[in-house]
Amino acid sequence: MSDTILSLRNVETYYGPILAVRGISLDVPVGKIVTILGANGAGKTTILKTISGAMDPQKGKITFMGNEIQKLDPNVVANKGIAHVPEGREMFPLLTVYENLIMGAYGRKDKKGIEKDLDIVYDYFPILKDRLQQKAGYLSGGQQQMLALGRAMMARPKLMLLDEPSLGLSPLFVQDIFSIIVRLNKEQQITMLLVEQNANMALKTSHLGYVLENGRIVMEDTCENLMASEDIKEFYMGIKEEGVRGRRRWKRRKTWR
Repeated sequence: MSDTILSLRNVETYYGPILAVRGISLDVPVGKIVTILGANGAGKTTILKTISGAMDPQKGKITFMGNEIQKLDPNVVANKGIAHVPEGREMFPLLTVYENLIMGAYGRKDKKGIEKDLDIVYDYFPILKDRLQQKAGYLSGGQQQMLALGRAMMARPKLMLLDEPSLGLSPLFVQDIFSIIVRLNKEQQITMLLVEQNANMALKTSHLGYVLENGRIVMEDTCENLMASEDIKEFYMGIKEEGVRGRRRWKRRKTWR
């Protein structure tokens, strides 16, 4: 069995009239956390939407667990084992916390398994158990992010797509969310593809990383190597080493493929 759970090859996706993803290829190994770094408008969210079926690619191939999934409807992709936690959480604000969690198990019929997974969610997010009957729209931003992760867990995904999980959160909640992401990866064996502008946190959390610019991948490597890169330090982490001018010298590495 291949050690790659998700593979994109020469994928192109338009956002309206704009070519947002320009022939990218990437791999997500089983059991790893992979991050995609890039500025606003680089195409990160479009990549996740293309994988989950919310957007159709015009070209290229997307393979999940050995099967092509490009252009499948989002519900079909989800039923295959991919859970998408979108940017901004996208709760059902008028539904309760419990009802939002149950929506994550929409495609499941195993009532006992659903109850067991609810207990797992409560173990990771005790605050959600305390607020089961509260409407999701009244939760804080951090609590809504926890609910978004819990809702995704209820689908029993093999791969979780995380779009800006730290967006709008306090530093304390950011630490908590990323700690839980690491725990889910290790304890629940969920592979993660993470899009995140907090480069420092993303690289510390992930195993492997891609750098995206204008819809193209310009660098890929282990996160350890990316964190040591002068360009990554300067342009994504705000660290400018003495004597180093602001010139991009992207060198595409493939040491982990």
